[in-house]
Amino acid sequence: MIKNQSLKLLLVALSLSVSSCAVFQPDKKKQDVASKPEKEEKNGGLKPYNKVITKDAKSDQGLFTVHKVDNDYFYEIPDSLFNREMLTVTRIAKTASGIGFGGGKQNTQVHRWQKKGDKVLLRVVSYEVYAADTLPVHEAVVNSNFEPIIQSFDVKTVGKDSINKTTVINVTDLYTKDVQALGLQDRNRKQYKVSRLDESRSFIDTIRSYPENIEIRHIKTYNAGEPPSNESTGSISMEFSNSMILLPKEPMERRYFDERVGWFTSEQTDYGLEAQKSETVEYLDRWRLEVREEDMEKFKNGELVEPKEPIVYYIDRATPEKWRPFIKQGIEDWQVAFEEAGFKNAIIAKDAPTVEEDPDWSPEDVRYSVVRYLASPIPNANGPHVSDPRSGEILESDINWYHNVMTLLRNWFFVQTAAINEDAQNVEFKDEVMGRLIRFVSSHEVGHTLGLPHNMGSSVAYAVEDLRDPEFTQKFGTAPSIMDYARFNYIAQPEDGDVALMPNIGPYDKYAIKWGYRPIPEKTGKEEKPILDEWILEHAGDPMYRFGRQQSGGVIDPSSQTEDLGDDAMLASEYGIKNLKRIVPNLIKWTAADGKDYDDLDDLYGQVLSQYNRYMGHVAANIGGVYEYYKTYDQEGPVYFHVTAEKQQRAMDFLQEQLFDTPEWLINQDIFNKIEFDGNIERVRGMQQRTLNDILDFGRMARLMENEEINGKDAYSLLDMMTDLRKGIWSEVYSGQSIDRYRRNLQRAYIERMEHLMTEEQDEIPSRWRSRISRSNLDVSQSDIRPVVRGELKNLERQIKNSLYSSGDTLTRYHLQDVLERIDLILNPMG
Repeated sequence: MIKNQSLKLLLVALSLSVSSCAVFQPDKKKQDVASKPEKEEKNGGLKPYNKVITKDAKSDQGLFTVHKVDNDYFYEIPDSLFNREMLTVTRIAKTASGIGFGGGKQNTQVHRWQKKGDKVLLRVVSYEVYAADTLPVHEAVVNSNFEPIIQSFDVKTVGKDSINKTTVINVTDLYTKDVQALGLQDRNRKQYKVSRLDESRSFIDTIRSYPENIEIRHIKTYNAGEPPSNESTGSISMEFSNSMILLPKEPMERRYFDERVGWFTSEQTDYGLEAQKSETVEYLDRWRLEVREEDMEKFKNGELVEPKEPIVYYIDRATPEKWRPFIKQGIEDWQVAFEEAGFKNAIIAKDAPTVEEDPDWSPEDVRYSVVRYLASPIPNANGPHVSDPRSGEILESDINWYHNVMTLLRNWFFVQTAAINEDAQNVEFKDEVMGRLIRFVSSHEVGHTLGLPHNMGSSVAYAVEDLRDPEFTQKFGTAPSIMDYARFNYIAQPEDGDVALMPNIGPYDKYAIKWGYRPIPEKTGKEEKPILDEWILEHAGDPMYRFGRQQSGGVIDPSSQTEDLGDDAMLASEYGIKNLKRIVPNLIKWTAADGKDYDDLDDLYGQVLSQYNRYMGHVAANIGGVYEYYKTYDQEGPVYFHVTAEKQQRAMDFLQEQLFDTPEWLINQDIFNKIEFDGNIERVRGMQQRTLNDILDFGRMARLMENEEINGKDAYSLLDMMTDLRKGIWSEVYSGQSIDRYRRNLQRAYIERMEHLMTEEQDEIPSRWRSRISRSNLDVSQSDIRPVVRGELKNLERQIKNSLYSSGDTLTRYHLQDVLERIDLILNPMG
C-alpha cells in the first residue's frame, strides 16, 4: 500500500515535472501576451514610444516634432497645442504647363487638432459667422457652425516626457490620399475632368517643422479626362505646398474697413450686433505695428518712434546680386508712408543670410517674409500675404518675383516712352535703367503685401497737360498712387523736356498707410471709427485721395481703368498715338543687330498694337460710362453719375477718326515683310471689331437707355450713339465713294454684330464669378435694343439702295449687294 502510494506520489511528481517542462514554452507565450498589456497599460494600452519612433527615425523639431520612419511620417503633437487654431494655406508649388502657376493659392482654412480619447481629430474652424461668447446668441452660432472633421487618426503612442506631454499620430495618409482641402480644388477638378487620385503616383516629398509653422510638400497625380498639357498621359501631376501656421493666442485688435480707402480685408457675419439683422463686418488685413510702452508719450507728442516689431523682408539667395539693391530700395521706399503713420524704420529690407551664416534659415519659415526669385518664364510678379482670419493680422508674406518680369518691364517701358526717351530705344536696357524699373515693380508689389489693392482711380487725378510738365511730374510722379496701373508716361512729348516717367510712393499711398496703420491709443476697433472717418473727410473731394476699385468683366467707370493716365482719355490717347507714330518708323533701327533674326521686331510691333488697343479701350469706356465715387451719408452728392453727353460724343468722334477710319500709319510694309507672310488685313479687322463689339455691348446700351430716362435731352442717348456709329462706319454710302477692303471688313463686322444684338441674349455670368464682376444686366428681348437695331438696319438698307449704283467700283457694288442680302436675312429670317 505504501509502495503503491509512494509510486503514485512519484508519478504525480514526474507528471508535474514533465508537464512543467512540456508546457514551458506555451506558458511563456501566454505570459508574454499577458505581460504586454501590463507594460503598455502605462501608456493607456499603446505601443511603447521606441516601438513607434524607432532608432532609425529621422526627426525634425519645431511646432510639432516630425518623425520619418521608413516611408511613414508621424506628428508628435504637444498636448498644449491641442485645440489651438492653425491656419493652413495650400498653394501650388510646381505645376505643368496650363495648370496655374507656382505660388498660386488653392485654399486657406483654419484647422484645429483635437484629442478625443484614443483618437486625434483634424477639424475645420470657420470664422464666417460669429457672436461674442458673452452673448446668449453665441450658443446658437456654435450650434450652427459645427466644425467638420477632415480626418481622424489613431493615437500610436505618447511621448516619454511626463511633464511636457505629447501625442504621436501617423499623418502619412493625410498627404498621400485624396484630401481635397489640402490638394486640387473643385473648380480645377471640373475643368480638367479629374476622375480620381492615382495613389501609386502620389507621395510626400518633404515635411519640415519650424518654431511656428510646418511646411509640407507632396506630389499628387490625378487621372484626368482633359489635361491641359501632356495629354497622352491622361493625368495631371502637381506639387502642392501646405503651410500650417500657429495663430496667435490673442488676436490683434481689428481696424474696420471703409470702402473709401482701398484695402484687402477679412470678414465675418456677426450675429451679436445690435442691428435687427445679421451684418457682415469687414476689417483690414495689416501687419501688427505697435508702439513700445516706453515710447507712447513721444508718439502722442507727434514724434516718430520705432515699432515693437518692424516689417522685415529678406531678399532670396537666388536673386541675382545686381538686382538686389533695387528690390531693397523698392521695399524701403515705403518708409516715407509709414512716417505718416508715426513710425520710423517700420519696414526694412535685408539680404537673406548665407548658408555659412545661418544653415537653418529657410524662406519657408513663417517667421521670415521673403522676396523669392523664381526661374520661371512667367512675365509677372505678385505679392500675396497670409492673414489671421480672426483679426486680419498679416502673419507673413512672400513676394514671388519671376525672372521674366524684366521682359514685361522692357516691353512697357519701350512702347510707352521710347518716343521721348533714349534709354528705352533698344531691346536691351542698361542695368541702371532696368534696375530703376525693378525698383518700381518692387514698390508696387510690396504695397500689396502691406494690405493695399490696386487703386485704379488714382491716375485720373492729374490733368493731362500736367503730365507734360517737368516740374509737376518730378514733384508728383505720374499718379498719386503707385498702386494704380499707371505705368509710364506715354503722354509726354519730345519737346516737353525732363518729365518724370513713372509714379513713386504718392500722396494717396501715404494717406492710406496712415489711415490703416497709425495707432489710436486707448481705443478699440469700434471706438476709433469716428477718428478714421475724420481722416477721410479731411481729403473728401480731392482726386489725389480718391480710391477707385479694379473692375472685372468690363469697364463701367471710365475714371477707374487699368493702364491709363490723366483726366481725359481722348486727349491722353491722342498724345499716346502721336508717340506710337514716332516709334513705328524706328522699330527696325531700334531692334537691329547683326546676326540676329527679327523676333524682337515682331515682339515690339505687337507691343505697339497692344498699346494702341489700350487707348481704344480707355476711350470707348466713356460711352455709356457711369462714374463711381464712394461716399457716406455725411457727404453731399451722388455716388453714381453718368459721363456727360459732350464727353461721350467726343469719345465716339475719337474712335471714328483714330480707329474706324483705317489707321494707315500702322500699316508698314517694311516691318511686315520681315515678320510675316500675311495677316495685316486680318489684324486691322480684328482690332476694329474688338472695339466695335465693345461699344455694341448689351450692358453699355442698357446704361445709355437709363441715362436718357434720367437726364432726358441732356443725355447721350442710345439713338444718338447708334446714329453716330452708323453714319461714321458707313460714311462712303452717304458720300457715294468707293469702299476699300479695310472698310468693307469693318462694315461686315458691323452687320454681324447687329445680327448678334437681334438674335442673342446677354451671356450669363457663372455663379462663382458673380460677386466679383460688375455688369449692367437687362432682358434684351423686352428692352428697346431690338427695335432700335431694327430701325438702324432699315435706315442703312434704304441708304444703300439709294446709292448702290452711284459708284463705278465693282467690288464696292458687290459688297453693298451682299450687305443688303445680309440685312434682309436678319430682318426677315427664314422660318
